[in-house]
Amino acid sequence: MGAPSEIYIVFIAIVLTKNRSNTTIDIKNFLMVSFAYNKKEKGRLPTVERPYLKGETMTKISKMAGAVVCAFALLSSSGATLANSVPESDDAIKVILNDWTGQHFSTYVAGEMLQKMGYNVEYVSAGALPQHAGLSQGNLHFQTEVWSNNVGDIYPKAVESGEIVVLGSLGLEPKEGWIYPPYMEEKCPGLPSYKALYDCAQAFAGAETFPKGRLITYPADWGTRSRDVVEAIDLPFTAIAGGSEGAMVAELTSALASEDPMLMMMWQPHWIFAAHDFNWVEWAQAEGECSEETQQRDTACGFAQATVNKVAWSGFEEKWPAAFAMLSAMTLTNADENSAILAVDSDGRDVSEVATEWLANNEAIWQGWIDAATQ
Repeated sequence: MGAPSEIYIVFIAIVLTKNRSNTTIDIKNFLMVSFAYNKKEKGRLPTVERPYLKGETMTKISKMAGAVVCAFALLSSSGATLANSVPESDDAIKVILNDWTGQHFSTYVAGEMLQKMGYNVEYVSAGALPQHAGLSQGNLHFQTEVWSNNVGDIYPKAVESGEIVVLGSLGLEPKEGWIYPPYMEEKCPGLPSYKALYDCAQAFAGAETFPKGRLITYPADWGTRSRDVVEAIDLPFTAIAGGSEGAMVAELTSALASEDPMLMMMWQPHWIFAAHDFNWVEWAQAEGECSEETQQRDTACGFAQATVNKVAWSGFEEKWPAAFAMLSAMTLTNADENSAILAVDSDGRDVSEVATEWLANNEAIWQGWIDAATQ
């Protein structure tokens, strides 16, 4: 019997590589049977018990089998992503949903792109602060929007330790602070300066807060930033947590309709700024970073402004490397989110439907992210 051709090594390596993620192969018998092929047998694959698989031929086969197994091991351990190996795992990628519309939009955009790549996706609702423990432990896998100025104590420690990985900016240009309707300037001369709020707190009072002013803050599970500022600078206002984004917007639009007093913590991008006019409370210029908990009355800087980052569980890249690369490249703009939020919160459309529409209208943008990730 002649020496086995090198072509079998290539063939076997290819087959093993293409099947390594979803097929169990008895490598020893596969190699032995494949190398035993001989034209004299008219194309039949003899069993490994054939007597001529002995001596020198058997030694050659053993060496070549070892070489192929080593090559296969290198391929398997290299972490290289081939287009036909995506998805690398059938396990669901658990993508986080918080409780504001813009984040829902960016999340469904990310989730649908992952599904287009063949991944299984599970959407999991989690609070903006509790989510970080889930990401650190690997119970949750990806978040499109972590606002850097509202992260609590767990997040910075988890990033520093490597338990949470930052994939980069989502691309938004955010602003946060207190807003009020323009008509409130007639009731509170001195606005937009925050110092005017000391003198006219009663102009913002509600029945449950009088004589203190009434300030609507973010929902309780978003943190206590506004309350911290009120307490730090001894402002005569009562901070009342909004029930949800929808409840905050409903109260804001109701106050506008009747020109009732209103002071509310808000953020942009948000569709409310396209639909109505608002002014922002202005603060003193901070020297360096604005520390919300330790500022003082005469030099209060208000709120540290955010960056909006995509983050993932530390094991994400190893388990789903192509997905990690695509999500790292993903970006959205304020205009993207403003339009989506307006369609959902004002026009009553389903947010996942709006995300699907964005993908249909912007394939020239996102297809490149997928193509680069799967090369």
